[in-house]
Amino acid sequence: MPAPIHLILNSEENRTLVELRLAITVPQRTRDRAHMIRLNAQG
Repeated sequence: MPAPIHLILNSEENRTLVELRLAITVPQRTRDRAHMIRLNAQG
């Protein structure tokens, strides 16, 4: 089984993901994925 991928986000990438997560005009699936990416970066 391959090792899990751990992401490291800089402040600009994190801010972009927060904006995507809170945007109403973005599809729910995209908002969920942005949230999962941020969770992965947090550990």
